[in-house]
Amino acid sequence: MIISANSEPSRKDFDILINSTLTELNVHANNSSKKIATLIGRNLEPYVRDVMAELAVGTAFENTIELIGGQKFPDIIANKYYGIEVKTTTQNHWKTTGNSVLESTRVEDVERIFMLFAKLASPIEFRCRPYEEVLSEVVVTHSPRYLIDMNLKQGDTIFDKIKIPYNTLRKKENPIRPIVDYYKSKLKSGQELWWMDNSEIGGTTLQFWSSLDLQKKKNLVNRGMILFPEIFGKSNDKFSRIAFWLVSVEKTVHPNVRDDFSAGGKSDFILGVKVYKNVPQIFLKLFKNLPLIIGTIMQTSAIELSEYWGIKTTEKKKVFEWIELVSQHSKGISDAKHLNIKQIIAEIIASK
Repeated sequence: MIISANSEPSRKDFDILINSTLTELNVHANNSSKKIATLIGRNLEPYVRDVMAELAVGTAFENTIELIGGQKFPDIIANKYYGIEVKTTTQNHWKTTGNSVLESTRVEDVERIFMLFAKLASPIEFRCRPYEEVLSEVVVTHSPRYLIDMNLKQGDTIFDKIKIPYNTLRKKENPIRPIVDYYKSKLKSGQELWWMDNSEIGGTTLQFWSSLDLQKKKNLVNRGMILFPEIFGKSNDKFSRIAFWLVSVEKTVHPNVRDDFSAGGKSDFILGVKVYKNVPQIFLKLFKNLPLIIGTIMQTSAIELSEYWGIKTTEKKKVFEWIELVSQHSKGISDAKHLNIKQIIAEIIASK
């Protein structure tokens, strides 16, 4: 997050400069289309800078047009206040993936940014609009990024949807949170987000479940039992959310999640002098790992648990409410009807 108190140079003069640049670029596109068509990606940036710098001669922006390059945002700056982000596409449309929502590489002191977009498919054309007016959605590559749509209608930006202006959002400590909240509110039953907030955004590298060591597998199974108590129920898709979670949060691909929870049939469970007969494998895993599971619940915030469970819990109630969720789901399992899961859990806790 970069915040500047830089004073604004004349917006009217800059509008004249950017409009002149756009007009000149479209003249070049018409007269030298073969040359322009080769300026894909970063190759276009110095070309735009040169055209703009030439047109800035005799204006307040003379000798201030600077190509930043590299991974910085935006690509070109003028008078250390205005910015021009350059994008290209070789397709015959006006959409592309934009910059990171976090804007961690934003050039300091740049306050106003414009999107200069080159459609290099025939007929070649350049367009330019204020940056915040062309950001329609947020998509995810290796991190949440804006989706650019140069045809976007007024009132249809992602900022209109979340009801937070761009300049307000970008200055927040966690600008992704309001976007996550918006997309969560639009989810249908059975859907999940592949990203949660900026603290959980990692790289694109995935690992297979089979590559994990036994302790890591055990920890993930235990955490899965905590976050997704529906796996103790009878729903046909009860492992769907945990499969999403493994990929999106833990970056782990599991070809058959069900096996690590329920494979192995039924066995007896001995607790003191009591013997519980024909206990399904998923409950055996629960009972045997219960002390570790309770410990993990205690270390997990009630806020996080509330999000996964879909109910509001508190630090004082979270263990009891998890037990209740497991108990309620288990009542739908025909093979567990002879077991009082809630009572067995209480007995295990009391015995430790």
